Amino acid sequence: MSTRSVVKVVQALSTLEGEGFVVRRPFPVAGFMQFDPFLLLDELGPVELPPGEAKGAPDHPHRGFETVSYILEGRHEHADSAGHAGELGPGDVQWMTAGAGVVHSEMPAREFARTGGRMHGFQVWVNLPQRDKMMPPRYQELPSARIPVASTPDGRVRVKVIAGESLGARAVIDTRTPIQYLHFTLEPGGRFEQPVPRDHNAFAYVFGGEGRFGPKGTHAVDGQAVLFGNDADTVVMENTGTEPLQLLLLSGVPLKEPMVRYGPFVMNTQAEILQAFEDYQSGRMGRIHR
Repeated sequence: MSTRSVVKVVQALSTLEGEGFVVRRPFPVAGFMQFDPFLLLDELGPVELPPGEAKGAPDHPHRGFETVSYILEGRHEHADSAGHAGELGPGDVQWMTAGAGVVHSEMPAREFARTGGRMHGFQVWVNLPQRDKMMPPRYQELPSARIPVASTPDGRVRVKVIAGESLGARAVIDTRTPIQYLHFTLEPGGRFEQPVPRDHNAFAYVFGGEGRFGPKGTHAVDGQAVLFGNDADTVVMENTGTEPLQLLLLSGVPLKEPMVRYGPFVMNTQAEILQAFEDYQSGRMGRIHR
């Protein structure tokens, strides 16, 4: 099998979110606003937070897309206007399909906020196809123990399969469009070719170490996203450094539909965005009961 070329390497920018916590964001940024069907990738931390200094994202609405939260370190509490509530810890994933709309809250767990500690995690926004924009909201919560993990025989490559399939391990998550979401750890000298359907858009986000990607060995380091072409059916990655290479590999079938985006609402027309604001302001998306 041939391997995909590298089209571009994008440097993540730091920005503030929620109550004022810092995230690294490779997109959306000027010149790179989306990567259909993906709308956003944020990395929170890794950061050591003193007692009482952890911040979150209080009550806010969503409509028309999905949010995927993946926690590596720390603990988060969440609640929404549909009556869902829970806590995410290290290795856990929450796949929230906002659909027709929910009011959502994501905050540090109370005990974590009180004591402080190390926080590190990711949030990905995935667009919904037009047919699913107004579907009923749903949650899929996966504790770390339920997320499949696989390794190569030499132990140099390990993958956590959040969505899709790798090394014979298949995800348990259900996605509205075909998507791969894979967390790779490559030890020094590790090399791997991951099958990616040719009709998927694909990118890798490096968040530890350094490596080379594609047939020409394009170099990328911590905080950079590698965008691949659609010219082959595998992605090749190699750890060329002295520390473990940590990366997320995401791919998905592009929707190729009209999109209008305003803050927490992602729809197909401007009229639908205005309707989302009206529905939220009038209380039709509900409120979180505490």
